[in-house]
Amino acid sequence: MAAASAVRAVGRRSRRLFDIFVAEIPWTVSSKELKEYFSQFGSVQRCQLPFDRETGFHRRYCWIKFSTPEEVQNVLQKDSHILEGSKLALKQQIRRRRSQRKNQSE
Repeated sequence: MAAASAVRAVGRRSRRLFDIFVAEIPWTVSSKELKEYFSQFGSVQRCQLPFDRETGFHRRYCWIKFSTPEEVQNVLQKDSHILEGSKLALKQQIRRRRSQRKNQSE
């Protein structure tokens, strides 16, 4: 039981390393298609698209990691992102230094 909670905690910490959170992804879109779409804005280092173990479908959201902050700005400057007729919801992930996190938790 303790091992499972440790794995979840590591998962939450690792998601902070991503640049953009993407929601409202159509069921028919794969991680490969997401990488291809977002690569027009820059070099996509990683795309994490979680799946539901019970249904086998992805959860309609993902995290995207780019190589540079300029590439993230390229994505955010576009008004809307549409894949297979659905408008994606994007949110920039805020990266905080460890010293900032410690100060906020005190």
